[in-house]
Amino acid sequence: MTAHRLEARYLDMTPTLPGLIVELACASAQGTGESRRHANGLLTLAYRAADGMAYKYGFRDLSARMIDRMRATALKAEDPLLVAAVAYVRTETFFAARDLETAAGALVRAADTLREAGPTGVPGIAAYGALHMRAAVVNGRAGRSDSAWNHLAEARRAAERARDGVYFGTAFGPSSVRIHDLAVATELKESGTAVERAGSWTPPVRLPAERRSHYYIELAGAQLDIGLHEDFCRSVELAREIAPQHTLEHPGVRRSLVKLVQSHPRPSANALALADWAHVL
Repeated sequence: MTAHRLEARYLDMTPTLPGLIVELACASAQGTGESRRHANGLLTLAYRAADGMAYKYGFRDLSARMIDRMRATALKAEDPLLVAAVAYVRTETFFAARDLETAAGALVRAADTLREAGPTGVPGIAAYGALHMRAAVVNGRAGRSDSAWNHLAEARRAAERARDGVYFGTAFGPSSVRIHDLAVATELKESGTAVERAGSWTPPVRLPAERRSHYYIELAGAQLDIGLHEDFCRSVELAREIAPQHTLEHPGVRRSLVKLVQSHPRPSANALALADWAHVL
């Protein structure tokens, strides 16, 4: 399920995920000791997969419920790195409520807790870096430029010791930090800087599809802001090629396509085709 979520194959999870959650919940209730902790760890990841679908398809209340269940089962799993992963995901709830102050504080507290616990190897470094990576985006959205770039710098330092990979369901490493570099610039409305930072870099194929497509979605938004309409279309097309379900359901893509079609006196054939594909015409 984690692989399906990271590759943005949300509909592939639909037939089996509900039954898997029930099975793991039963294993958690009936197990003892290590078997119970293991079941709760797997159940946390299953809830995260369910949250991934709920959030992407706009079911915010269900997403919040899944995150509450993730927090409870992660604590029962007694794994601090899994708890940190839940703190990373929980930011979605604060985004939905537009409570960026609480989101930033929760991420910093989770990162500080990991740091104070001492070394936990590369997975621990990745969990710590991912929290700061997320905090950078939160602060960028809140317009706190200095804090955003400071958090990203901390994530970059962590990425020097953790290669690209998936750690407890979260992609982290130098390439993920670079993608968030672009995301922070776009959150700060520094679209020209964002496009400049992107340059000709492309995310490596070893990254999960959801993360790679998100890079092109962020880049597209920045390109549209500075009037690069055809570049915008190409970036959306690249995102669609990588992860069609993620791109189709991304609200930023829909908003950008509506903006382009409505504001441009003569939208290009590419723009109209994308708008038709996204059902925004």
